Amino acid sequence: MTDTPLPAGTNRRPLRADAQRNRAALLATARELFTTGAFFDLRFDDFARLAGVGTGTLYRHFPTREALAEAVYREEVATLCGRARDLQATLPAAEALATFLRDMVDYLHAHAGLARTLVTLMTTGSGTLAEGSRALEQAVTDLVAAAARSGAVRDDVGAGAVMMALHGIGAAHDRDDWRAEANGVVTLVLDGLRRSPTDAARPPGV
Repeated sequence: MTDTPLPAGTNRRPLRADAQRNRAALLATARELFTTGAFFDLRFDDFARLAGVGTGTLYRHFPTREALAEAVYREEVATLCGRARDLQATLPAAEALATFLRDMVDYLHAHAGLARTLVTLMTTGSGTLAEGSRALEQAVTDLVAAAARSGAVRDDVGAGAVMMALHGIGAAHDRDDWRAEANGVVTLVLDGLRRSPTDAARPPGV
């Protein structure tokens, strides 16, 4: 599977242990505030107090609120891509794909507050969203391609269609019965990808 890392910060000098702890504390605080929806309701300096670090430390690591949001987003994308690689390495291809899509529903449910942050990143012209989207699409592309090679799913549907379904699921997160409907959409996607009896009679790629 192709690993598509996000370039931001990859060439920086490694942080000292105490600096790593401070950065991790700030990121953990930001994630918690995403979950509660309070990320934009606090003064930026309050992040330092909540993380137990000095204000100067906050600004050294993350000079703006948007920089902090982008750092959290990059780490979340890296985690999701890592999950896709782990599933592909340990499960049959079709099961890996299905598990990842259901995991994405679980993730979106647990991180609903992230949606507000993504809207803000888009309005600032940040390239982080585009980088993250490409990395996630590559992860889905690899899962779909492996399942197609195994003969479990159709080989005439690309990962783009699956990504569109995931984007639609995420965009509708404020619906009352979102969780059940999201699982239903994933089931429809998986049913649509499954090879029909007619398809099964011919080898993949034919």
